[in-house]
Amino acid sequence: MSLEKISFFATCPRGLEKFLFEEIRELDGEKIKVHDGGVSFTGDQMTMYAFNLSSRIATRLLKRIAYGQFKSENDLYQSALKVKWPDLFAVEKSIKVSTTSIKTNLKSIDFVTLRIKDAICDVFKQKFNKRPNVDVRDPNVKIHLFLEKNNFILYMDSSGKPLYQRGYREKTIEAPLKENLAAGIVSLSGWQPEQPLLDPMCGSGTLIIEAALKALNIYPGINRDFGFQHWHDFQSDLLAELKIKFKHKRVEHPLQIYGSDIDRKAFNAASTNIDQLGLKDYIRLNTKRFEVSMSPHDHGVIVCNPPYGVRLNEESNMMEQYQAWGAILKKEFSGWKAYFISNDMSFPKGLRLAASKKTPIYNGALDCRLFEFVMVSGSNRKAKPAT
Repeated sequence: MSLEKISFFATCPRGLEKFLFEEIRELDGEKIKVHDGGVSFTGDQMTMYAFNLSSRIATRLLKRIAYGQFKSENDLYQSALKVKWPDLFAVEKSIKVSTTSIKTNLKSIDFVTLRIKDAICDVFKQKFNKRPNVDVRDPNVKIHLFLEKNNFILYMDSSGKPLYQRGYREKTIEAPLKENLAAGIVSLSGWQPEQPLLDPMCGSGTLIIEAALKALNIYPGINRDFGFQHWHDFQSDLLAELKIKFKHKRVEHPLQIYGSDIDRKAFNAASTNIDQLGLKDYIRLNTKRFEVSMSPHDHGVIVCNPPYGVRLNEESNMMEQYQAWGAILKKEFSGWKAYFISNDMSFPKGLRLAASKKTPIYNGALDCRLFEFVMVSGSNRKAKPAT
């Protein structure tokens, strides 16, 4: 096994970097540095395998191949031409190149991407008189070019498909919450496995499933493949060994996790996904409107990605719906903490509740907040000063 130190960059939803930092620290990553939307660090090949298997927060793990400065598109082409690509993967593997550019003066990012692809193919052609095929949909090897001002970094994507694709979501509904964002919301809530947990609008069950996986110490990458399996230095025995090691880390204890959704299609999707993972004994589902819910315990944590659009019933007034949710929270859930993610900054006002925290978090490109409500008996609105 190679113990050579490798530079990595792990990406994640913005707002979750501190949890990604902790994951890397637990894997003994070195030179860990938090950035906006990701964390850089160094490690070895085993670190790379273990990270891909275990990370609940990351979107992908990129391995640095080359870096430097540039003035023109040709400089980038020449830099990519110096990389010994045939030492990294076989010419039979399909490739895809993508580019991220921040504050550069380049006229066309598409042209730059094309030049990097040309450089890779030219290196192979010079050695084998053969070029790797390009596959933009499902490539074996993903190469990523990152540009900032006049600096560049060339990465290979060790993850392949995004790490939030755990492989368990058999069924889903429109606009589901990505698994790594759901795991981050559970972490931000501070929920502990001995506490009751409820998602009253659970959709396909992503939040409650991620909570159960974390509580039982079931690692998210155990049942999927990775990009590094297409690289020359892939060690299948090492990956198999780590999978066995991580499977043995599973713990068993009872969980009080509840999910509910009025939408029968969402309920069926959640049931299928929970069954697929063997979590039926840990998560209880029902089809009930949140507005008529009864608290299953006298304390606990609510995590929720409120539905919108069609699922919210566009004919109804959204503020009226918010008020109904706020009313049931005050009536039934005193002693609970509730966490709702929304890009509607008037959400607390709609609930007629005062948010004790508003944590910035991004759902894709959507600038959202995770609103925390600490439920106490009676109204949770801030009292107006006496006149």
